[in-house]
Amino acid sequence: MTRRLKRRAAPRTWTIPRKGTKWVQRPSPGPHAQDRSIPLALVLRDLLHLVASAREARIVVRSGAVRIDGKVAKELDRGIGLMDTLSLAAPLDTHYRVVNDRHGRLVLVRIPSAEAGVKLGRVRAKHTVPKGQVEVTLHDGRNLLVPPTSPYRVGDSLKLEVPAQKVTEHLKLAPGALAYVAGGSHVGELARVERIEVRNSSQPNLVHFKEGFSTIKEYVFVVGQTAPEVTVSEGVDR
Repeated sequence: MTRRLKRRAAPRTWTIPRKGTKWVQRPSPGPHAQDRSIPLALVLRDLLHLVASAREARIVVRSGAVRIDGKVAKELDRGIGLMDTLSLAAPLDTHYRVVNDRHGRLVLVRIPSAEAGVKLGRVRAKHTVPKGQVEVTLHDGRNLLVPPTSPYRVGDSLKLEVPAQKVTEHLKLAPGALAYVAGGSHVGELARVERIEVRNSSQPNLVHFKEGFSTIKEYVFVVGQTAPEVTVSEGVDR
């Protein structure tokens, strides 16, 4: 697979200019799908405007000044996606979280330093592994071993300490929960769950919100009960 991508073919979730050089960096295979992640090189150059070229971005990354979810980033093509945290070392000493805007594009919102070590992960799958242990897979590809009696279900969210991956809180997908809509026509909105409709067919289950709309369960990301546990948009406090 080629390491570059034609700019015109870049996913619409990328907030980059549509005119310019013919080629752009392609994200390497990783925790997020290509259309749901954006390469670190483009984040530094086109979103944060910290560098003017890929060469400058390479110098910054190789200096160890960039961390993703608490770990030092080493590759320019490392893709970052929904709920990932990006930290820049001193003298900038700034921290960001990746979210979707109201047009479904990946954007960065500034977060306090204390929040850089916290991340929310949506449970995508749960299954039994050898020796009777249970493993849950999160939306960003993380696999966590949990007790067999754990109450985690697909669609729930887990609050994690990163990079230790320690679960500190369980956010259940249930009526009354506060959810972030990660897809569909209401992408980027916060809404409160009213009920969950289970459809016994090939059609996906639906989640209905008190705000008067509904979306498929896959797009629903629980972020808290009374207020978001982490910053998910500008002007929303924890």
